[in-house]
Amino acid sequence: MKLPQSLARFNRHVTNPIQRLWAGFAPWMGILEHVGRKSGKAYRTPLNVFPTDDGVAILLTYGPDRDWLKNITKAGQARMKRGGRYIELTDPRVVPKADAAARVTGISRAIFRRLPFESAVLLTRR
Repeated sequence: MKLPQSLARFNRHVTNPIQRLWAGFAPWMGILEHVGRKSGKAYRTPLNVFPTDDGVAILLTYGPDRDWLKNITKAGQARMKRGGRYIELTDPRVVPKADAAARVTGISRAIFRRLPFESAVLLTRR
């Protein structure tokens, strides 16, 4: 399943600015800080984030054609505010959801497995 692009546009302009106020502190949320691959502009994208044994997993709720994913793939790294702290992340790779679910830890694994999306991004903590 993939959420509609109209919802992605709405979230980018309406929901994301509000979520940036608290997503860096909320459970299962984080703010991905990345740099535009063409513009060089700094971006802060709130996302649903799940812990893995060596980093984080992010479900691709709108599919893999996301600017934030293209930006971190080109850069090979990003920074994330999660739980009020910053972590450096590297090695972004898109994998099937089942592969990512096997790496998600704790109670998050049960939640992650139930969400109806097909793929995820794994990032390794630097």
